[in-house]
Amino acid sequence: MQLWVAIVLIVVALILGLVIGFFASQRYFKRYLEKNPPINENMVRAMMMQMGRKPSEKQVRQVMQAMRSQQ
Repeated sequence: MQLWVAIVLIVVALILGLVIGFFASQRYFKRYLEKNPPINENMVRAMMMQMGRKPSEKQVRQVMQAMRSQQ
């Protein structure tokens, strides 16, 4: 009888650990992306310059707005 209780408790603890770990890592990753966005205005300007275009400020803002709306 006690063996079954121990096994059930171990399984429940593992499941709870996985669920808590998943949500904690998801929250950490969201905060990390908010603080360190994957692309910024300087990167957009550099990409446009590499394509042979001189980007205006309006074009850079439009690209950034389009990227934000896709999120």
